[in-house]
Amino acid sequence: MIERLAVLPKGQPQALILAPTRELALQIFGSIEKLGRSHCISATVIVGGSDMQAQIRGLRQRPDILVATPGRLLDHMWNGTINLAPIKILVLDEADRMLDMGFAPQINQILDALPVERQTLLFSATIPTDVTRLVQASLKGAVRVMVTPPSATAEGVTQALHHTTYQEKTKLLVSLLAVERGTVLVFARTKNRVDRLGQTLEQAGYRVAVIHGDRSLPQRLRALDGFKRGQVRILVATDIAARGIDVANIGHVVNYDLPNCPEDYIHRIGRTARMKMTGQATSFVTFEERDQLRAIETLLGHPVPLAEGSPRPNDRPHLTMPERSRGDGQRWGRPGEERRQHQPSSLSYRRESRFLRTESNG
Repeated sequence: MIERLAVLPKGQPQALILAPTRELALQIFGSIEKLGRSHCISATVIVGGSDMQAQIRGLRQRPDILVATPGRLLDHMWNGTINLAPIKILVLDEADRMLDMGFAPQINQILDALPVERQTLLFSATIPTDVTRLVQASLKGAVRVMVTPPSATAEGVTQALHHTTYQEKTKLLVSLLAVERGTVLVFARTKNRVDRLGQTLEQAGYRVAVIHGDRSLPQRLRALDGFKRGQVRILVATDIAARGIDVANIGHVVNYDLPNCPEDYIHRIGRTARMKMTGQATSFVTFEERDQLRAIETLLGHPVPLAEGSPRPNDRPHLTMPERSRGDGQRWGRPGEERRQHQPSSLSYRRESRFLRTESNG
């Protein structure tokens, strides 16, 4: 893309990259700065949580590439500070997550504002049905390139499974952290649970940071920076926020809660054992999460190995139902980090109308 833009006339943005999270948009911007410098290609970032006036000043510099999150891009479009008519290249990054976060209506509006003649590239860690429908509705003659099969996990990941109860999860996590010396990324299902878990681990004496959709952009950037620099050893995160996590040498990924979407399990444990390194992925599974585990193992094509010392489900004489605080009610179906009203949203494309279920950004 950079090479193609380098030979086009300057003076207006001609490429748009959409990303689901602010962190991911900033990482993409950093990569463009490095790769585009020798080609005199510039970019600006349009994300929520940042000063609108500063973004307008960036737009006045006439960058070649816009890197944006859908909501803030629409703010600028409505204000007349961004015109998408000159765009020749559109990139949809982490398309599955953008749909999960409820961006389908915004994506539809953005697509309608773009010229019909353009190159469109769609990237995603997973390609669920709704993303396939988006491809069919908005791309012409799309070519699918798969780097690895959807069920493939990193070669260096050692997976382990602990059968436990909701009440015992935190105690089990603390016992694992006592013997783990490297960096640890912990995934929890809801924002409330991430906050509570972070507070508990901090009180236990661990250097910990949390990241989720309700944290401000400066808070999220500080958490990521502290984790990258080793100032904090443990990062507790939700799935949505975790799509912006690009940290080398994470030694251990812990699924405190199993994801509702089995493909997210692949994405989570892929945070470790990167670049031919080795790492561990440990999952806690309660009786209530047995359906998620079954879906994960079906996707993998084999059972997740039982951790040493962990009892099998049938070995437990009694499993109590978890006591959940307000906001932690279990919901099955599409992935999401909060339990909200789940309403269908009509998504009409240029060629056909489809109905996709969406949920709001967490």
